[in-house]
Amino acid sequence: MTAKAQAMFLVKLGGRTQNDPALPAALAALWRATNGGVVVVHGGGDQISALQRLRGEEPVFVGGRRVTTDTALELVRMVLSGLANKQLVSALVAAGAPAVGISGEDAALLRAVPIDVATFGHSGTPAVVDPRLVQALLAAGFLPVISPVAAREADGGGGAYNVNGDDAAAAIASALGADELFLMADVPGVLDGDQVLVPRLTRDDAQALVASGVAGGGMAAKLDACAQALAGGVHRVRIGDLAALTVPEAGTAIVARVDATDAVSSR
Repeated sequence: MTAKAQAMFLVKLGGRTQNDPALPAALAALWRATNGGVVVVHGGGDQISALQRLRGEEPVFVGGRRVTTDTALELVRMVLSGLANKQLVSALVAAGAPAVGISGEDAALLRAVPIDVATFGHSGTPAVVDPRLVQALLAAGFLPVISPVAAREADGGGGAYNVNGDDAAAAIASALGADELFLMADVPGVLDGDQVLVPRLTRDDAQALVASGVAGGGMAAKLDACAQALAGGVHRVRIGDLAALTVPEAGTAIVARVDATDAVSSR
């Protein structure tokens, strides 16, 4: 698209949040309220871990990111770009949203490079985003639903990398010039050491929470992705649960600095 006709919202769904029966209707309502200005990136980590265990492999995570072995990569492609993607697409279509499921491998939408092969195996980090496929779907009135499996940058062999969904969402949101990136979690937002919701954080605040260990695992990965999105030009970044999806003041807003203004989205 040469110009955005409406606000653009990219919603990243964590694996557990995808099981909420109220989710498809909420996303369909958001899609209608924004005149089709919604893109979804999803995870599916619990399903991948369950299949790994069935095959005798215990899942391993470092800093909230999965260590992807040869066997795990097969499962990642099968679950994320297959089962999880199509289940979500089917539910959204049933809720009245014209969802179309794709992955980062389709049309080389998302290309990645390895994080650290010795530590993470086939896990990658976004290197290049070509948003034309997503833009074409949006222009045609569809709701893109994206699996974060990525093509390998500078690899003619057709391989793939498992990209953390939050990292993929931040990169795609930046490439699309999204007005808001919303990272949906199974908690109401970022919690401090007393388990109290923090409504607003600067990037420095977020880094301090990670460094202190207050925000660890998956939340640490989300805060890293928020910083990437802000650096990439995304106007507003939030972390919250399903109830916060359509309430601009809810959840935790992450801003670049103390005097930054995160304009309230209108929906």
